[in-house]
Amino acid sequence: MTHSHAGHSHAGHSHHGAGGSDRRALAVVFVLTTVFLVAEVAGGLLTGSLALLADAGHMASDSVSIGLALFAFWLSRRPATPNRSFGYQRAEILAALFNGMTLVAISVWILIEAYRRFSEPSEILGGWMLAVAVLGLVVNLVGATVLSRSGGESLNLQGALRHVIADVLGSVGAIVASLIIIFTGWVYADPIISALIGILVLGSSWTLLRDTVNILLERAPRGLDAGEIGRNMVEVENVEEVHDLHVWEITSGFPALSAHVLVGGSHNCHERRRELERVLYREFGIEHTTLQVDHAGDHPSEAAGRLAFLPRIERRRDRGQSSG
Repeated sequence: MTHSHAGHSHAGHSHHGAGGSDRRALAVVFVLTTVFLVAEVAGGLLTGSLALLADAGHMASDSVSIGLALFAFWLSRRPATPNRSFGYQRAEILAALFNGMTLVAISVWILIEAYRRFSEPSEILGGWMLAVAVLGLVVNLVGATVLSRSGGESLNLQGALRHVIADVLGSVGAIVASLIIIFTGWVYADPIISALIGILVLGSSWTLLRDTVNILLERAPRGLDAGEIGRNMVEVENVEEVHDLHVWEITSGFPALSAHVLVGGSHNCHERRRELERVLYREFGIEHTTLQVDHAGDHPSEAAGRLAFLPRIERRRDRGQSSG
């Protein structure tokens, strides 16, 4: 008969750390962007500036996305249930994914509209365009400062921050375009700079989409090497083999690990499990672990045909000599 010991540890997760500061920061920026959105749409229509309208369109997506991010924060804090053992924590990842997709959509719209303006240039009121762009830059800088100072590392917050940073770039571009139009009258500056803004916004969406998709596909978290983790685990004294090792992320800042571990037949499985949990937390910051620990003599090795981590031959030989 096999003798199995399973252990589950998840005390004090860091994923609860975002909390109130992130929500307050998002609420402040939501109010700022929503209020200024009206002014920028009016300014874009009044001046005929694509750069302003492009930035206004992006700020409209900001308001929706930040509102969604606030809702996701609230939803992710709802308690777990038997059928949703992790609660709604991945609501934040879905909101971040939506933010990344809207960044792509906005950038594509800007590029298409910029191309149209090259074919049909229109008169632009450079002075009013400059005034609205400067005001927008101030609002966006305040928003970016509020979000960056909140200290949150969740992808949900980072998605909102990327939106606001893209708005900062949009305001800077609108200011540059307005100055060129005022001093030279060259109206093509507006679509050219708008296209550059669109490319920058498209680039800013890449990291966000990559990270959110990696979490949804349950890839090992960035900065954690599953191979290195397995090698560290098998170097723990009396651990003979580690296999079925899985490392993934429930939501940003919440790594999890499960594995099947074989230990020497004469050693205490529970003691080895506790030591492995200490190593995983100390070396890799992983608190949520599920480890099935068996005696090597009671359970056949599963190294063949699958990814497994075994101690070095030298170490096994040393053990054999010391036991003899």
